[in-house]
Amino acid sequence: MHMAGRKQKKYKNKRKNFIREKKIYCGKEWMEVDIVPVTNIPEAGKKKTGHTCQKQQNLNDKRSKRRFLQVAHTNFSRGDYHISLTYSNAHLPSSLMEAEKTVHNYLNRVKRRMKKVTGKELKWILVTEYTPEEEEGQQMVIEGLEDKRTKPVRVHHHIIMNGGLSRDEMELLWSSTRINWKKAHDAGYRSSVDMLGFINCDRLQPDENGLEGLANYINKRKKSARKWSTSQNLEKPKEKKNDYKYSFKKIREMAKTPEDKAVWRSQYKGYEPVKIDYRYNIYTGWSIYLRLRKLPGSKCG
Repeated sequence: MHMAGRKQKKYKNKRKNFIREKKIYCGKEWMEVDIVPVTNIPEAGKKKTGHTCQKQQNLNDKRSKRRFLQVAHTNFSRGDYHISLTYSNAHLPSSLMEAEKTVHNYLNRVKRRMKKVTGKELKWILVTEYTPEEEEGQQMVIEGLEDKRTKPVRVHHHIIMNGGLSRDEMELLWSSTRINWKKAHDAGYRSSVDMLGFINCDRLQPDENGLEGLANYINKRKKSARKWSTSQNLEKPKEKKNDYKYSFKKIREMAKTPEDKAVWRSQYKGYEPVKIDYRYNIYTGWSIYLRLRKLPGSKCG
């Protein structure tokens, strides 16, 4: 028993090194792949501290932006909307809490209208952006209103949501007036509606990089750790792991030709690589991050 215990302890403490492939399916069109080294030994020089350093904050921000894009690709595409919302001076919220309440009331109005007209459920991603008085000229993006003591100078929102209603309907709902939809097409009536501010509703127009450009635009600031919120009915990206497909030797060979898309077309048939990111760590070696788009007519995945 004593010898068996020693063997188990020795096996437990044995260093484990392998390459993990993690596929992240973002809806029917997009897939991301992480090919990363995995080890049970902490990196040399790492120290645990009670405070998050700037480098870690930047890493958290980068991960948050990446997750934002994955969620957006999973749930939204051409035909859906990007909406920008601002406030007039008369309706400028006195606190961030009031701004959050106002925009959620707007989402509730859209939700009720969409259900009545189309039978669909509303899906959305919300980002709130504001400039604090004490940091004039700098902008902050938040979710959850962590700093409720900060009075906003100017607050606005970005929303990505599913289509179904007309753009006129979406814009008319950004008001304090209870809309009479029988008169909604009358110019005189529309001019009498008390709008909360400016609203612009555009259809999503994904390019070869999908919604990355839009995601970068509405997440352009990094003054907060939590930047965005979503409706509860969004589909989550699906993950699949494989610890046997790649070896350290194979990854080193691939790193010699980092721009070779043909390699990845053969590895992931039916997909076209649109982004290839190689990163090197002196302790663990190479990591590779891919974004791929499914080819039209492909039955893979």
